[in-house]
Amino acid sequence: MSNSSSITEFLLLAFADKRELQLLHFALFLGIYLAALLGNGLILTAIACDHRLHTPMYFFLFNLALLDMGCISTTLPKAMANSLWDTRAISYTGCAAQVFFFFFFFSAEYSLLTVMSYDRYVAICKPLHYGSLLGSRACAQMAAAAWGSGFLHAVLHTANAFSLTLCQGNAVDQFFCEVPKILELSCSNSYLRKVWIIMAGFCLASGCFVFIVLSYVQIFRAVLRMPSEQGQHKAFSMCLPHLAVVSLFLSMTIFTYLKSPSISPSLDLVVAVLYSVVPPALNPLIYSMRNKELKSAVRKVIAWIFLISDKFPLYLHK
Repeated sequence: MSNSSSITEFLLLAFADKRELQLLHFALFLGIYLAALLGNGLILTAIACDHRLHTPMYFFLFNLALLDMGCISTTLPKAMANSLWDTRAISYTGCAAQVFFFFFFFSAEYSLLTVMSYDRYVAICKPLHYGSLLGSRACAQMAAAAWGSGFLHAVLHTANAFSLTLCQGNAVDQFFCEVPKILELSCSNSYLRKVWIIMAGFCLASGCFVFIVLSYVQIFRAVLRMPSEQGQHKAFSMCLPHLAVVSLFLSMTIFTYLKSPSISPSLDLVVAVLYSVVPPALNPLIYSMRNKELKSAVRKVIAWIFLISDKFPLYLHK
C-alpha cells in the first residue's frame, strides 16, 4: 500500500483510450481554450484601452475576465497535454497546485459576481449615489475582498485534502485533480471531510446567493416602477448579462455537488467539463452580446490588431 509520503504523482482519468480520439479531444479542447483566451483577452484589452469603459461596472468585468482566464487555464492545458502525449500523469505538487488554483479562481469569481450584483443594485436603485458608493477606492476594496475570499477558501480546501494519508492508490477518477476524488484515496473514512467541504462551500454560496437574490428583488421592484418602457428596457439590458452568468455558474455548481454518487464515470466526466470549462468560455460572449459600448470597443481592438494603423490607435478614447 502506498501513502501520501510515497506518492510522487497521480494518474488522471483519460478522455479516451484510442489514439485518434485522444487527438480529437486535444483539438477540441485547444479550440475551446483559444476561444476563451481570445474572448476574455479582447474584453481585457478593450476595457483597458477605452477610457469610456473606465467605470465600476467594467472594472468588475475586467476582474471577471481575469478570473475566467485563470479558471480555464487551471484544468484544460494539463488535460490537453495528457491527450497529446498519451499520458495520464500529474505530479503531486502539480495536483496540489491544481486544487488550490481551481478553488481560488472559482471562489473568487462567485464572490465577484456577488459584488457585481451590488453594482447593478446601486446603478438602478440609487443612481444619484452611484459615484459616492462606488468610487475607485470602494471598487478596489470590493475586488480585493473577492480575490481574498477566494484565496482563503483555496487554502482551507487544499490543506484539508492534502493533509490526509493516502493509501488507496494514486488513480484520480477525473480529468483534473478534483477534491472529492482525492478524498476517495484516503486511508480513513473521508465522509466527514466531504461533509466539511460541502458545508464550507454551502456557507460561502448561500451567503452570496441570498445577497444576489435580495439585490435583484430590489432591482426588479425599481424597474417595474419606472414610467418609461425605454427606461425599463435599458435597465433590464444592464442586468440580463450578469443574471445569465450567475445562473450558468450556479446551475453548473449545484448540479456538480448534488449529483448522485452512483453516476457513471463517463457522465461524471462530462459534468466536470461543463462546470469547469463552459462558464469561462461563454462569459465573454454573454457579456458582449447586448452591450453596444463593449462590442464597439472590441471591434476597434480587432481592427487595431489586424490593420496596425494610425487610424486605429491603441487608446480608444475618441
